[in-house]
Amino acid sequence: MEQSWNLIKQTLAQKGWEIFAFIFLLMILNWGLEARKWQLLASKVQPISYWSAYKAILTGQAFALNTINRSGDFVGRVLYLEEGNRLRAVGLSLVGSMSQILVTFSLGFISLTILRFTLLDNQAILPGLSAFWLDALLIGLTPGIFLFGVLYFNVALVIKWIERIPFVSKYKFFLEKMENLHNKELTRILLLSVLRYVVFIVQYVLLLKIFGVDASWQILLCLVSVLFMLMAMIPTIALAELGIRGKLSLELFGLVTTQQVSILAASAGIWIVNLIVPAIFGTVFLLGLRLFKQKEQKS
Repeated sequence: MEQSWNLIKQTLAQKGWEIFAFIFLLMILNWGLEARKWQLLASKVQPISYWSAYKAILTGQAFALNTINRSGDFVGRVLYLEEGNRLRAVGLSLVGSMSQILVTFSLGFISLTILRFTLLDNQAILPGLSAFWLDALLIGLTPGIFLFGVLYFNVALVIKWIERIPFVSKYKFFLEKMENLHNKELTRILLLSVLRYVVFIVQYVLLLKIFGVDASWQILLCLVSVLFMLMAMIPTIALAELGIRGKLSLELFGLVTTQQVSILAASAGIWIVNLIVPAIFGTVFLLGLRLFKQKEQKS
């Protein structure tokens, strides 16, 4: 890992900060798209400004660092809503996560299929995964992704069915706003998730290229997409994610390059820019929110 940090510093010295500033701007765009998603979803319970939505998203990242697959980010998001609306917005946050998962698995599946019939064959297959099991994985993912897509676009109907369960009906107050999501709105949320995914991919491939990974853009795009899909499958917390991401990256990108330090440097760069930096800003916003509420209580 020390070699990775040295390579990052060396690259900064040689190529300047311009390209890294662009990566940072892409991070701002990335969370800006997520903020727009949250603004649209939260409006079902309470209209909020875009800036409030943006702060809510970053505050959510501060909470997400210590939760499995960053699932705790909804805690930070709802803090910017009125107390009576916070629990009602949890289900809406889930819909936003569902849209991102659907995009991640759909494009990851397409990319893995492309790699299966181009880069990978019966001789050059992923370590620990034979051609048979890779094909089985693709076959197994097909109905799963399809059903998840059907579930996403019929979430209102599914919620109505769930509310008929006696135990759940007592708490339907927390789910009823999900019934108001129509296909047009769900499509907008999904398109924002696609745009956010594109930003993710571009960031990662740019860093790989900057650190000297010599492979075609097309192959790298597919490998990064598969990496994102695999990361979504593995339960982990953000603070421990770097090691797992690095290991998977070495296995995947090792198919096209032997530059392990470059792969690890790119993984570390993405982890810092997309997870740690937003969490730091989110912590600052959280402290500001707490101070503001304390002043309100005193007054």
